[in-house]
Amino acid sequence: MSNIDFAYDVAKRIEKSIATKKKVIETIADKILETGAIIAKQLGLGNKVLFCGNGGSAADSQHIAAELVIRFRGNVNRRALPAIALTVDPSIMTAGGNDFGFEYVFAREVEAYGKPGDVLVGISTSGNSPNVLKAIETANALGLITIGLLGGSGGKIAPLCNHTVIVPETETALIQESHIMIGHIWCEIIEEILFPEYFRKEN
Repeated sequence: MSNIDFAYDVAKRIEKSIATKKKVIETIADKILETGAIIAKQLGLGNKVLFCGNGGSAADSQHIAAELVIRFRGNVNRRALPAIALTVDPSIMTAGGNDFGFEYVFAREVEAYGKPGDVLVGISTSGNSPNVLKAIETANALGLITIGLLGGSGGKIAPLCNHTVIVPETETALIQESHIMIGHIWCEIIEEILFPEYFRKEN
């Protein structure tokens, strides 16, 4: 028994996260599979995937990109996959914010790195992040495939995307917990589609 003199219901908080993930299963499991397969297909064709987001969503962008570039499962020693988090260069971020305005920082990077057939995953818990929205608009104009990893109603970003995965929740932390889970599921889908030799069952 803890001696901490503080009342906090840990179990209740975890149950809220579980409840959100159950809603994810019930409402968007098919969208997760569909978008994971789309990313895998485009990577298999020699294209790359770009990620962008703010705050916790920036961290998710970096996390998912790292899993694809390095590896997701320790026993799957497949080739590196081209994934870029547009959130990691402070010189680009600050120059873009200073010279064009913060809402354009990701759009400029999409313009620099993106080409038709690439995938842009825009991550926003509200669906209203201006810089993610501008990135999606730029990606659409350049012929990238756009996926919104969003929350709540999907906000202003959802109708601009080719595909959306919208966590049916309004609390930011709960959305973020589901977003990184979805990112991990995508990694599994991508590995199993592109590298089936690691998953063949022995007869």
